[in-house]
Amino acid sequence: MKSPPAARCDPAGCRLRRYEPRDEDAAVALWLRSWQAAYPQIDFAARLGWWRERWRNALVPSAAIVVAESGGSIVGFVTLDPATRYIDQIVVAPPHWGTQVGAALIAEAKRLSPAGLELDVNTDNARAIGFYRKHEFAVTGEGVNPISGVPVHRMSWRPPGQSPKSRPVNSAANA
Repeated sequence: MKSPPAARCDPAGCRLRRYEPRDEDAAVALWLRSWQAAYPQIDFAARLGWWRERWRNALVPSAAIVVAESGGSIVGFVTLDPATRYIDQIVVAPPHWGTQVGAALIAEAKRLSPAGLELDVNTDNARAIGFYRKHEFAVTGEGVNPISGVPVHRMSWRPPGQSPKSRPVNSAANA
């Protein structure tokens, strides 16, 4: 993975850096807090063992992972599979929603995958859909998350001058 620049991601001094194994507990805890805030009706604590196993065995070995750090704490991260250009996760701590943290993580994903990006988002997650649209992603497919059974949009970003093509959805994203 290319090393991220020493980028600032918000006025509070947030910086991007490469994920390190010592970040696991903080990243997993952030995943739990963020998803629980986005979907309070779902018990994400009950999924924590599954998520930690998936993090260790599926994402860490194959994904480029960049974390956003502020004040010594991880406040966001993005996971990107360089082979497929698929963003499995972009997670931002709820107190940092609406700041530049998410934008900085998307910009870094675009830098790491300049030919394009793909992701799935729950169709009922209007906040996330609006965020991705703001960052030039388009809905290019519909599907169902194979783990949760929740309907999802496939959203794609391509550099200017290239339009994303519709694709079937078959991800194992969570929620």
